[in-house]
Amino acid sequence: MVELTLGKALGAGLARAMRDDEKVVLLGEDIGRLGGVFRITDGLIDEFGAKRVIDTPLAESGIVGTAIGLAFRGYRPVVEIQFDGFVYPAFDQIVSQVAKLHYRAQGRVKMPITIRIPWAGGIGAAEHHSESPEAYFVHTAGLRVIAVSNPEDAYRSLRQAIACDDPVIFFEPKRLYHHKGEVDLDAPPADAPPMGLARVVRAGTDATLIAYGAMLTTALQAAEAAEDDGLSLEVIDLRSLSPVDYDSIAASVRKTGRVVVAHEASREAGVAAEVIASITERCFEYLESAPLRVTGLDVPYPPAKLEKYFLPDLDRILDAVDRVLDGPNSLTGAGA
Repeated sequence: MVELTLGKALGAGLARAMRDDEKVVLLGEDIGRLGGVFRITDGLIDEFGAKRVIDTPLAESGIVGTAIGLAFRGYRPVVEIQFDGFVYPAFDQIVSQVAKLHYRAQGRVKMPITIRIPWAGGIGAAEHHSESPEAYFVHTAGLRVIAVSNPEDAYRSLRQAIACDDPVIFFEPKRLYHHKGEVDLDAPPADAPPMGLARVVRAGTDATLIAYGAMLTTALQAAEAAEDDGLSLEVIDLRSLSPVDYDSIAASVRKTGRVVVAHEASREAGVAAEVIASITERCFEYLESAPLRVTGLDVPYPPAKLEKYFLPDLDRILDAVDRVLDGPNSLTGAGA
């Protein structure tokens, strides 16, 4: 076990995948000599050369289109989208081609493409650099969507994503790039939890708190604060946004009877809405109160000086926890 930042863990995962399979190639803007804006690919061009660590033009549609061609020829391309807000020019390629080619070809064509996206807010970035576009991709059949929250999971899940024959949208919380944790670099991917499984990171009995990405850190802080008031919150890291591990979620909700879902993305038609709808369908008779969402606001992401008002924080999550613990009365208001 070694201690790595989340960013270094991702770089180690890329390097290991490239050593294990010569068909793994990287494409992206400034990922070669510069090592990427966040230095995730730092040093990889020295080990693997410019034919496998490919600096591309500033054209996201072209980058993903090239990855599609490589996948047709048996390669496993890993695309870096420089910032979350830059993915939209590639949106047509992703939802119209990457997501559909395997199905359209009745399984004869595989699209083992991993699309890495530095994602969400909290770093005081400029406009178009702090987006949360996960709901667009979750809604798109044919894509796996992963959101990591710690270095160990980043290392293992990235290796699994690259080895997977399905296309994977891989969200990396940019404000956690410098957060450290222990990583077992020698553990085979098969020993890690499958990409599609959620993980209970803190056991509890009074309410279930579901989050993913950087918001998991805030959820754990809320659980610790609630403990000072005698409350026991179970915290679940969703990990996979598509498919969602509803079996693990349902097991927790049937135990606690109350649930709060938190994410940075705007509330309308977000991941939390789908999770809550599915919980209601599966666990209605176990619910003691209406599930609540704690989310970003339904406005464009604000300037850096105002992002603290947009992002869900500990107080907003604890307020929602108090409301679900009020019991049946909270059925009159299902939003936070």
